[in-house]
Amino acid sequence: MKIGDKVSVVDEDLSGVITSVKGNIAVFKDEYGFTHQYPKEKLVPKDADLYDNIRVVKKAEPQKVISKKHQKNHMVLDLHFHHLVKNPSDYDSFERLFIQKAKLMEVLNFCRKHHLKRLEIVHGIGDGILQRMVMDVLESQSDIDFYNKEILHHQSGAVMIEFH
Repeated sequence: MKIGDKVSVVDEDLSGVITSVKGNIAVFKDEYGFTHQYPKEKLVPKDADLYDNIRVVKKAEPQKVISKKHQKNHMVLDLHFHHLVKNPSDYDSFERLFIQKAKLMEVLNFCRKHHLKRLEIVHGIGDGILQRMVMDVLESQSDIDFYNKEILHHQSGAVMIEFH
């Protein structure tokens, strides 16, 4: 280090130009005109050209694995009958309701087994038979909270369930 070199202080936000060197102590003047004394070990050269020839290698950041339990997205079960079977016209109304109830119970058990926290059940508005069946099933279950997605439950076509 010699007079006129630009330096920075290690572990401090302080830099300036060396005005004098006395043994192991360097004196420098900062940008505001104040002088500071530091041992040479605490100073590093401040040279913009120092890092020009160094190649920077950017590594890909590893993906974090998020368990199903902690996913932000909740599971959605659509109970509209045309989503559950291939030929909806082949079933009468009793069979339809029975299949929808079986699917609802299957998904509830799946959520409990895999420790999912939330489930949205889409039952549609219709004439309310499927909605009543869904409510009856949910009321018979333990360790869950459920609420309609809309303020006016008769306008809601979905129910949100939270598992404990």
